[in-house]
Amino acid sequence: MVHRVDNPVPRKSGPEAAVARGDAGTSDYPDHLDSGLLKVTSVCVLAAIMTILDTTVVNVAQRTFISQFGSTQAVVAWTATGYTLALAAVIPMTGWAADRFGTKRLFIGSVVLFTAGSLLCAVAGDITQLIAFRVVQGLGGGMLMPLVFTILTREAGPRRLGRLMSVLGIPMLLGPVGGPVLGGWLIDDYGWRWIFLINVPIGVVAVTLAALIFAKDRPSGAEPFDIVGMLLLSPGLASFLYGVSSLPEHGSVTDPQVWVPAVIGAALVAGFVAHALLRAAHPLIDLRLFTNRVMALANAAMLVFAAAFFGAILLLPSYFQQLFHQTPFQSGLHVIPQGLGAMITMPVAGRLMDRQGPGKIVLVGITLMCTGMGVFAYGSWHQDAYLPVLVTGLVVFGLGMGCTMMPLSGAAVQTLRPEQVARGSTLINVNQRVAGSVGTAVMSVILTNQVNRSDAVSAANRVAALQEQARTSGRPLDPAALPAEALRPGFAQQVMHDLSHAYTMVFVVAAVMIAAAYLPAAFLPRKPVAHGSPAPVG
Repeated sequence: MVHRVDNPVPRKSGPEAAVARGDAGTSDYPDHLDSGLLKVTSVCVLAAIMTILDTTVVNVAQRTFISQFGSTQAVVAWTATGYTLALAAVIPMTGWAADRFGTKRLFIGSVVLFTAGSLLCAVAGDITQLIAFRVVQGLGGGMLMPLVFTILTREAGPRRLGRLMSVLGIPMLLGPVGGPVLGGWLIDDYGWRWIFLINVPIGVVAVTLAALIFAKDRPSGAEPFDIVGMLLLSPGLASFLYGVSSLPEHGSVTDPQVWVPAVIGAALVAGFVAHALLRAAHPLIDLRLFTNRVMALANAAMLVFAAAFFGAILLLPSYFQQLFHQTPFQSGLHVIPQGLGAMITMPVAGRLMDRQGPGKIVLVGITLMCTGMGVFAYGSWHQDAYLPVLVTGLVVFGLGMGCTMMPLSGAAVQTLRPEQVARGSTLINVNQRVAGSVGTAVMSVILTNQVNRSDAVSAANRVAALQEQARTSGRPLDPAALPAEALRPGFAQQVMHDLSHAYTMVFVVAAVMIAAAYLPAAFLPRKPVAHGSPAPVG
């Protein structure tokens, strides 16, 4: 059975005809997840896993890149930053490209480009080549997540979208949870090149299956490309995110390397907003979608939630490494309880969303996430309660994440008309990317500022730097060069205490930010909705 992934020629009945007419209602789709839909979903999940894992798997390889290429942390960080900026640059044009060329064609092309970029990364001979090839990866991977949302939303219909989003949530979980584990294992046992080579067979399989399973494209090709919008939004997002991502390194928004690109980027984005609302007949991203109340509420909740979630989750591996002296692989394993919690609730959340709308289950999820993050913050302060408290906090946090992330993404596009889905999927992905980057920068700055206030931690960092210098030079460490604080009794305990306090502050801030998502989430619909419906709350 071959399912369509784009607008076909209208037929007399069924979801395909309804989508082609632009009037799909709940009666046009079956209630169950049939085999054809699951085949399309499996291809989408395969590609999504590949791209999301690569967002986090490189983080554990940073020290390896430094030693392998004889580079510095500032330069090596561009292997992550370049990838992120490339993602941000191409995401905005995904909606137009999907409508113009068709989702099947664009999906296959994106996977091919990402896979080629992965192969080039694996054979990179120096750090400059690796950074350039990571940009190629990002250009291919940036369109895939919006495309996956578009394909599955059109295929599922509103009554099955919640259950299908729970399936799509698998790669969303594997990214932050499985990335550090997979990266640590591959680097330790096979070498850093395999964190890229592993994508090649996955990409080949995904392209082959998409060519066989996805139906032939019948793109609309009606709307002209918004060139002015692209020249404003894509470089604007990239410049803004570059400035924001530079904040942890420079420590202050007054640093020119932070505020100059951020202000330029914000000005370009503001220019795009004015262009899209006042001048463009067919803007690159249709901001008029925010007149749909559910779309606006879901994006508002996602903005706050994603900033807190991605900012806090990125620091969990370093928390375990610094306070419990674990290896990257071990720290990755300790994040698994969070993923297990999410896997328990995600299928239930999907079914409830289809039956009752997203409102109730999202509120439950936010409550669980706040509770879990609060428990984890308490456990990070009282380290003697590590196993019973920290693990419990991560499990509860994961339970809430399974009830929040994908229902919010589904709610954002659930009430859109079929012809609006591609642009709506692009909008929610831009929102997630901006929120995640801002949240990561904010949490890192909070942690850095807290750490800098500690004389003990500063002294410990100085000792670590001296030890590294001694190791690389082959000369013994000169005790006279050690800071005075490092020679005082109880120095190690003070360092652990201050580090624990610094991380606790980050997790408390994250809990407060997640709680702020209550306000927009409280107004999400609590009844099943259909494409293009007003979706009443009550």
